[in-house]
Amino acid sequence: MASPSPLFLILCFTYLSVSFSQTLFLPLTHSLSQTQFNTTHHLLKATATRSATRFHRHRHRKTTQQVSLPLSPGSDYTLSFTLGSSPPQSISLYMDTGSDLVWFPCSPFECILCEGKPNSTFPPPKIPQNAAVSCDSHSCSAAHSALSSRSLCAIANCPLDSIELSECSSFKCPPFYYAYGDGSLISKLFRYSLSIPMSTPSLLLPNFTFGCSHSALGEPIGVAGFGRGLLSLPAQLARSSPHLGNQFSYCLVSHSFDQERVGRPSPLILGRYDQNSAHGADEYTYTSMLYNPKHPYFYCVGLAGISIGKRVVPAPEFLKRVDEKGNGGVVVDSGTTFTMLPQRFYNSLVAEFDRRVGRVHKRATQVEDGTGLGPCYYYDGVMEVPAVTLHFVGEKSSVVLPRKNYFYEFTDGGDGTGKKRKVGCWMLMNGGDEKESGGGPGAIFGNYQQQGFEVVYDLEKHRVGFAKRQCSLLWDNLNQR
Repeated sequence: MASPSPLFLILCFTYLSVSFSQTLFLPLTHSLSQTQFNTTHHLLKATATRSATRFHRHRHRKTTQQVSLPLSPGSDYTLSFTLGSSPPQSISLYMDTGSDLVWFPCSPFECILCEGKPNSTFPPPKIPQNAAVSCDSHSCSAAHSALSSRSLCAIANCPLDSIELSECSSFKCPPFYYAYGDGSLISKLFRYSLSIPMSTPSLLLPNFTFGCSHSALGEPIGVAGFGRGLLSLPAQLARSSPHLGNQFSYCLVSHSFDQERVGRPSPLILGRYDQNSAHGADEYTYTSMLYNPKHPYFYCVGLAGISIGKRVVPAPEFLKRVDEKGNGGVVVDSGTTFTMLPQRFYNSLVAEFDRRVGRVHKRATQVEDGTGLGPCYYYDGVMEVPAVTLHFVGEKSSVVLPRKNYFYEFTDGGDGTGKKRKVGCWMLMNGGDEKESGGGPGAIFGNYQQQGFEVVYDLEKHRVGFAKRQCSLLWDNLNQR
């Protein structure tokens, strides 16, 4: 899930007049709030901790019309919707490919242990009780991990004769529990009109199913799940508009936690489009989606290895595939900031990186302790670092990371002398010992390492693609069309 991040994004919509034959866009403005994180160390430490927590939670739980939406750059990415009530009620949600449910706070709403976390700019909406989903609905079964409608009706205290006659429509779907990286919630399912606000035409989903939460732990903002479940936004969109729900992509504008570099929107594109008319003819690097029987909503792919410079460090076998118990593979996740790798593989990569960089530059151990990242190095002038390439499973499936996606450079308070010094840190993280993890996904490919790429999820051909882009220019080109 995309739990609230240290970087909160404020949305502001501008409306465009368009037709159904054109690409539909929602441009927004945004800003980063660092009021709770007045030092780079604190900001990086909080983000690194959240990435690790979310990864460990993942391991233990279960030519057509297109719509283009904007995402806001930061540790998490948000978009907005409108509930079709009178008057309309706006909601702001995190976009999350690592979960399969759309949910948001509803009035009255209590958030436990949410002090210091960003809150939505919109008040929690009120949902009419007659919009509640019944316990014999397939949506209710999906929210309760595919329990049978009979079991759900029993949970909802439906009388035995009604259960036997399958007459449970008057009984409401019982509450369900949902957990994310560092928070959780209790929610009920509702079915109501939802729209993506634009002037002409309006994208309206008249019977959209979502979770409505009156109580949450550490989760003050809702989530738009883009995973592979029946209740995810793409799945529900595909039922009414298959051409919009069978593929989506996004392009995350690079920011490097820099307040001055987040002024441009990141496009989220629903549906297929002619890439050549929006940018150059750069080809995608594709790798196949792997089915995960334990976590079917994940977008899992196989990783064959990672190159440091010209040396390929082979990935362990369990990162190349997912077994019958749902263990292994790599989750492509927009809701986790940093890429998380299993400990032995991570240590091999760090050893090779340090062999090349550490012989020239001094380790910044105090920075490593303060940020949770490493290895970090002090340097003067320009630091030379080796290239990093991800080799996904499949022919011609290698992705070369931009330097800023794996090596973060900033000015530190010094190495104990009080003198400010330049420091650079390796930005991939240690996910821990896989033997002690309890199984589940072997690694996560986080959104920080996805910056500067258009990442496409092709749900018809069951593949994930990557193409190097200037995402701000992509937004401009799409908007001009």
